[in-house]
Amino acid sequence: MTGHTLVVGAGISGLSVALALLHRGHGASVLERGAVGGESSWAGGGILSPLLPWNYAEPVSALALRSMAAYADWVANIEAISGRDAEFWRCGMLALDVTAPEQALAWCATHGMAAQRGYPDALHRLPDTLKVALKRSPFVIAGEMKQSGMLAESAPDGLPRLFEPRDDGINQRILNKDGHIWLPDVAQVRNPRLVAALRAAVLRLGGKIREECPITGVLTQGGRVTAVRTKTDTFPADSVVLATGAWSGLGLAGLAAMPQIRPIRGQMLLFKLEPGVLDTILYRNGLYLIPRRDGHVLVGSTLEDAGFDKTTDAATHQRLHAEAAELLPILADARPVRHWAGLRPGSPGNIPVIDRHPDFDNVFVNAGHYRYGVTMAPASAELLLDLMEGRTPALDPAPYRWQAALERAWSACF
Repeated sequence: MTGHTLVVGAGISGLSVALALLHRGHGASVLERGAVGGESSWAGGGILSPLLPWNYAEPVSALALRSMAAYADWVANIEAISGRDAEFWRCGMLALDVTAPEQALAWCATHGMAAQRGYPDALHRLPDTLKVALKRSPFVIAGEMKQSGMLAESAPDGLPRLFEPRDDGINQRILNKDGHIWLPDVAQVRNPRLVAALRAAVLRLGGKIREECPITGVLTQGGRVTAVRTKTDTFPADSVVLATGAWSGLGLAGLAAMPQIRPIRGQMLLFKLEPGVLDTILYRNGLYLIPRRDGHVLVGSTLEDAGFDKTTDAATHQRLHAEAAELLPILADARPVRHWAGLRPGSPGNIPVIDRHPDFDNVFVNAGHYRYGVTMAPASAELLLDLMEGRTPALDPAPYRWQAALERAWSACF
């Protein structure tokens, strides 16, 4: 593989491939039909893990876990090049009412993912009044601790180090149930800011990005694409990468559609609270709450097979609000500041297509990551670049092949 690559699609998947190309010494230009990162890369929540990772097929786990292990360094490199903060935050995730928690914990142990039964308590120091009591007698404080639900552990001086119970407003009735799993290493990014940082990094490294530039066709010769056409320009290409997200299943003029990929709508709400009210991701029965450091809280999401329709509806607004308030009661009286919908690049089993296009030797595909395009971005780009350069990939590429996607089928419950 030599020369210049055209990446079609400037979401996180496309920008990640462009960045990897530039890091490996190749030229890269990105063509985007709309605005950079304007579709699912902007609309999603930015959780850097499958929501219940033990519920997914091994190809999802392999790609996600490899990305998760690399993400902190990957983001740090992007931030260093771009000078922009992507707001990477290892805030952890609390999964509530988990079915078969022991099996889930066994999966985590097998796959090297930190997990513990129950939920973490906020590690807040005792009030001054109780510090006085502690100095008076460690035994006096024990009764007060038992009544208040405070925790203790040994300090270096041998005295108990005491902590207050949770004060972040999570519904205690729900927390008092069994079946919770705490995943302390789950992180998040603020995905619109990651998009901005990726864009700046690609440009700083010499890449080019063209927005509002839909593809109208390709020029071919001898089983290769030699150029990509838009309404106003023709862009020569030594190779082409298709990272066209939810639109991948439509194909492009002269290029066959990617198999089994279709748009799946997801509706989200955004709230604004005081910073620190919620300090970890909450997940329960398909609903998640994602805190940002500035006090914003994202609530989502739906799974709707609605074509390319990004409209929202009042019934979903009310349901998401009510379910979020059940987890975090302070939201009951809060008014959402925004309600939107995005289109995920849905695929059976959340397994993407990362492979050479079957019709052309120099066309490659990175699409169909469904709910986990942000999570899988580093490892997907790495796998694709290894295939493009003829290297032996770190991951088995077989599950992500075009033919494998053809053989998968959508289930009624997507």
